[in-house]
Amino acid sequence: MADAQHQVAIVGCGIIGRTHADTIAARPDATVTALVDVDEGAREALAARLKEAGQPEPKVYDDLPAALSGSEVSLVAICTPSGTHADLAEQALNDKKHVVVEKPLDVDPARARRFGAAAARAASQGVVVSVISQHRFDAGSLVVKEAIDSGRFGQLTSCVATVAWWRSDEYYASADWRGTWAQDGGGALMNQGVHTVDLMLWFMGRPVQIQAQAVRSTHHAIEVEDTLVATLTFESGAVGTLHATTAAFPGGRTRVSVHGTEGGAEVEDDLLRRLNVDGVKDEAPVDAGPPGGHEAQYEDILTAIAEGGQPGLSVRDGIEALATVRAVYIASTLQRPVKFLDVLEGRYDDVEVSRGIRLPPN
Repeated sequence: MADAQHQVAIVGCGIIGRTHADTIAARPDATVTALVDVDEGAREALAARLKEAGQPEPKVYDDLPAALSGSEVSLVAICTPSGTHADLAEQALNDKKHVVVEKPLDVDPARARRFGAAAARAASQGVVVSVISQHRFDAGSLVVKEAIDSGRFGQLTSCVATVAWWRSDEYYASADWRGTWAQDGGGALMNQGVHTVDLMLWFMGRPVQIQAQAVRSTHHAIEVEDTLVATLTFESGAVGTLHATTAAFPGGRTRVSVHGTEGGAEVEDDLLRRLNVDGVKDEAPVDAGPPGGHEAQYEDILTAIAEGGQPGLSVRDGIEALATVRAVYIASTLQRPVKFLDVLEGRYDDVEVSRGIRLPPN
């Protein structure tokens, strides 16, 4: 890493904003210099948290333009509700700042595509933009990806991904944007499952066709789904199943299993639990490498900035993960298979996916 000190503005001082702040505070080459949140209590609490950690006290602001004009900032981290991501990120790009966007990139595919075009233009001028999908940087995920890319699983045949979590009614009531189409953009899949969707795409490649069923089985006060299942066919010919729920009391595990003709693997709760390669039946030892997470992804992003390169995870990756989630919702809404490329290219932008949530029988 170069000796440059990165000056970071965090926009959104809630739970995920604290994660970004803690990650940056642990680095010798970066400092949080500005906090942005309309909630005075949230931004003041995060400022106090950083000060208690021995960091310089950041300035606090109501909005991003004020922070950009009032503080020294080189990197902006967008940690607000999902439906605001692309617009805020574009504001930072217009001020020629490097940008990190929390997952998902946005909830609206048209906004995401517009931001993708802006990010591509900015990249040609040396500006770094990345979307958080930190589990690509977990040690176990990296082992699986290397095995796939080197052909050690043989021909990939299938993938199974499940996110079985529990979220209480109190969780959804804790913020007025939770469980809404406008700001959360969806439920169990868009909010809790989008990282798992990204891992599935990273391992398996682009989907071709998607079928799905989304339901609101338990949390009746929210607009979005709390449970869904989907089947995907990939460009390679492999197939996959995807399951996400926030109605699995008391909360289960997150798993991604990859299967091929010469081996396979299973990642469970971010750790590599099984690895078979090269047609060998006995399981290899479980990987005990260091955790990845936000720490590893920030290392990737800040290295790209320091060296004038581009990060390992691009805006395009974020757009494709969003398009996959939207394709699931659209397939449930229309009750028929949907082609991924049609969603990616905007042919279904006018579909009101809120109509696709099925309710349980009385």
